[in-house]
Amino acid sequence: MDGILIDSEPAWQLAEQTVLNSLGLNLTLEQVEQTTGLRIDQVVSYWYQRFPWPHYDNTATANKIVNEVIAQISATGEPMFGVIDSLEACKRLGLKIGLATSSSSRIIHAVLDKLAIGHYFEALESAENLAYGKPHPEVYLNCANALGIAPSQCIAIEDSFNGLIAARAATMQTVAIPAPHTVNQTKWVIAHHKLAHAGLLPALLEA
Repeated sequence: MDGILIDSEPAWQLAEQTVLNSLGLNLTLEQVEQTTGLRIDQVVSYWYQRFPWPHYDNTATANKIVNEVIAQISATGEPMFGVIDSLEACKRLGLKIGLATSSSSRIIHAVLDKLAIGHYFEALESAENLAYGKPHPEVYLNCANALGIAPSQCIAIEDSFNGLIAARAATMQTVAIPAPHTVNQTKWVIAHHKLAHAGLLPALLEA
């Protein structure tokens, strides 16, 4: 969802920097990008393990970050280029569409409501209450099950490396749409396909 349906990764990065740095950390954008695709409680835990701060409260810190992200989505959220065309192409081809995300249900509904695209999705699966978030494949496996489709017959579209690992572990076909500034990184080689933007997805699906 984040970085594929909506350009919310900058919102996440800014919120994480704002909240975590207010606790005494001094995280750069490059550092924050290391946790892209992780569940927010895992992000908070990740940084606490490396730079412990006093009065640690994972839930309170995670909620502050989520509140910041929702506020930004509600104010300025827009669909990524090509998203609506891609959703329409899936619908035209008779494909079922599911959402498998590390984000919480609050973020999911904020995004779907803001973009008015909830009607396209037949399954919504969040990793928020699972034992493990991405890169563990469970959220993808749950989504495939909710759609009634074998994971090996699914195509997962990802912008994060952690999400890509999760989708590959779930035995899904994968399409990576990396952020422009990471597109030349060699790590994306593990994806079955790599696209510059979602506008190219309909042609791939119809091929």
